[in-house]
Amino acid sequence: MTIAERVAAVRDRIAAAAARAGRDPGEVTLVAVSKTVPVAAMREAYAAGIRDFGENRAQEARDKFPAFGEDVRWHFVGRLQTNKVKYIARHCHLLHSLDRLALAQEVDRRAGRCGRVLPCLVEVNVAGEPTKAGLPPEKVVPFLQQVAGMKGLQVVGLMTVAPPTDDPERVRPVFRQLRQLAEEAARQCRGLPGIELRHLSMGMTDDFEVAVEEGATIVRIGRAIFGERG
Repeated sequence: MTIAERVAAVRDRIAAAAARAGRDPGEVTLVAVSKTVPVAAMREAYAAGIRDFGENRAQEARDKFPAFGEDVRWHFVGRLQTNKVKYIARHCHLLHSLDRLALAQEVDRRAGRCGRVLPCLVEVNVAGEPTKAGLPPEKVVPFLQQVAGMKGLQVVGLMTVAPPTDDPERVRPVFRQLRQLAEEAARQCRGLPGIELRHLSMGMTDDFEVAVEEGATIVRIGRAIFGERG
């Protein structure tokens, strides 16, 4: 299949999953995860209608920014070191992996220097995997209270990475828990400045349909669009 055909197939699957849940597929943003993908392949995805690209290496993202116009929205989806914030602060549309106070402080500082407010998602380690980044669920609300009011960032939702599985139904509880956590955190943090939990970034190639059924507003798809990495 060509990249255009893969994009169309993924969009069809998103639409079908949304229909099963009684949702509008227009509520779901498809982010094509383009880490290690050459710009030529990204241009094929762009020609197929993709406008949201996800990168997980700050310097690679920095090098790709000039290859596209301002209609492309760049998502940073990997763990971000504080000393790499400078590479993405100006051009990143959404940071998916805010997970510690030191990172929030550096984002606040760097985005402020650029005269902008950087939208962020708090990464949550819902499944409690020791090898995964992200806050444990019980620490999300205290963290939101810590970062509320920072001038250079706004928290607009939560993100999680589900454990790998051959059966997406096994990770449905992970996605459901993230949605429930977002609802509860929104109640507890109502009125806090800079906290507006409207997005759920969850679901990748092996499980995105279940994530959409459980309320994902952003899915991060790499392999199903660009094929296996070399």
